[in-house]
Amino acid sequence: MSKIYHLKTCDTCKRILKELNLENSELIEIKSKPINSVQLAEMYALSGSYEDLLNKRAKLYKERGLKDQALKEEDFKALLLEHYTFLKRPVAIVHNRIFIGNSKNNIEALKTALV
Repeated sequence: MSKIYHLKTCDTCKRILKELNLENSELIEIKSKPINSVQLAEMYALSGSYEDLLNKRAKLYKERGLKDQALKEEDFKALLLEHYTFLKRPVAIVHNRIFIGNSKNNIEALKTALV
């Protein structure tokens, strides 16, 4: 079974979910059910980086001036656990592969993996 972490109020997530074969997928809405340390550890094990999971376009990221700070992996981990908006969306885990974000190439690869 695949897992797809998304935000139900995000128009981009909605559009992407409509394009996917969700037959054997567990949808996890990150605002109503924030990611926990076990889920984040699974994402990290597959991606190898907390920074890759971080949404640097998030409003909170800009408001806090985080782009001007020298953040380390532990800082990225703490941010991801602190607030749902820091997770780059969507994040999908399919057959021990992770797909992070909404780039066209990433979504096409995700579609192929979900077939």
